[in-house]
Amino acid sequence: MTDERLAIDGGPKAAAGMSGEPTPKIWIEELEELLDLWAVKPEAKARIRDLLLADGIEPPHLFRYYGPQGRSKVEGFEAACREAFGVKHALGVNSGTSALIAAMVACQVGPGAEVIVPAYTFFATTAAVVVAKGIPVIAEVDESLGMDPHDVANKITDKTVAIAPVHMAGMPCDMDALLQIARDHNLRVIEDAAQAGGGTYKGRPLGTLGDVGCFSLDFYKTFVSGEGGVVLTDDEWLYTRAQSYHDTAACWRPDRYAKERSPGELFCGENYRMSELAGAVALAQLRKLPARLEAWRRSKRRILEQIEWREGVSPQPSHDPDGEAAYTLTFYAATQDLAGRISEALAAEGVGAGGVYSSGVRDWHCYRFWEHILEQKTATDEGCPFTCPYHDAPLPAYSADMCPRTLDLLGRAVRIGVAEWWAERDCDLVAGAVNKVLRACVVP
Repeated sequence: MTDERLAIDGGPKAAAGMSGEPTPKIWIEELEELLDLWAVKPEAKARIRDLLLADGIEPPHLFRYYGPQGRSKVEGFEAACREAFGVKHALGVNSGTSALIAAMVACQVGPGAEVIVPAYTFFATTAAVVVAKGIPVIAEVDESLGMDPHDVANKITDKTVAIAPVHMAGMPCDMDALLQIARDHNLRVIEDAAQAGGGTYKGRPLGTLGDVGCFSLDFYKTFVSGEGGVVLTDDEWLYTRAQSYHDTAACWRPDRYAKERSPGELFCGENYRMSELAGAVALAQLRKLPARLEAWRRSKRRILEQIEWREGVSPQPSHDPDGEAAYTLTFYAATQDLAGRISEALAAEGVGAGGVYSSGVRDWHCYRFWEHILEQKTATDEGCPFTCPYHDAPLPAYSADMCPRTLDLLGRAVRIGVAEWWAERDCDLVAGAVNKVLRACVVP
């Protein structure tokens, strides 16, 4: 006679004795696919496979929050960032744009708010303002190609809540002046250090001078993870809000499911989590960064020391020459035509050089091509945030010629990429090519 009692009441377990063996969701096949990214040959892959299976491996967990305690690469990367940059809080995210958006939301950018951004930056800086439902106000850049403090001061309104200086191509902005403006007007400073990771300003790491610092870790940055980003701050409340926004459902607070501790802690957000794969690469890259920076700086100094500047050509000024990420060398010609001739001549001499801006070449690093903003394009017909009733002031006067100084500077700029692997002879050859071209193209 079958005992039909429930197991909870003392009867037999209905599903006792199951014989299936658990299989890992992620195993060695995924690792072999990763090896293909390094172009590992099939024979070597087979040897690696045999070695790992013989030695014994455990399946990885690629989601940082649910993996084995103490083994998260994202957590390790964040800890390394806290140490390297000297900050209290670091949050790994899945892109530099995600870092910017999370920072904007953390800093109360929203309906009715204005954020001042530079006219020269990758469009993501400006897009992040709009995604956070704020209004971007576009300011001129100065000769350093960083945000011009004088124009920033002129564009502050009673709607301004933050400024977003961007350290373009490894060059620090005039942070003393910008921070003073922010203090005078009680504004947040959201630093976009995507293109200057590891750079410093008067001894302090870029991305740590403002309220929040944002970094991109894509392929073209100083340290990379394929795709990824990081948010830095010393403000625990801003960190909490950025963390909440980056993972809408999880809210990784001390007590995940607790009631809101303070107003503004819990709200709907996005999913910007960094994967363990990206965290592992980013951690290794961050360890390499100091040596890379020293190599870039050494090469740039050697080239600059040898260039014979002529009337009508001048180097890009720096707000902190010792703090540059230094992977670019930029100078200005007297006219855009001259800049074009110099760029073409340098390329013919074997030096990778080019202009920064041309009206005929679309480049989303220059505000002139941000039709998304200039024409107030939006994903839906309602037109928010540009039509937001909370922004009850006139919109900025967006136009293609609204920042003439920026267009002039970018149009006259010539940029040379500096490689970290250059030997002294390589630097000497580059300097010699620059001098040769300047002698030929610039009238004494």
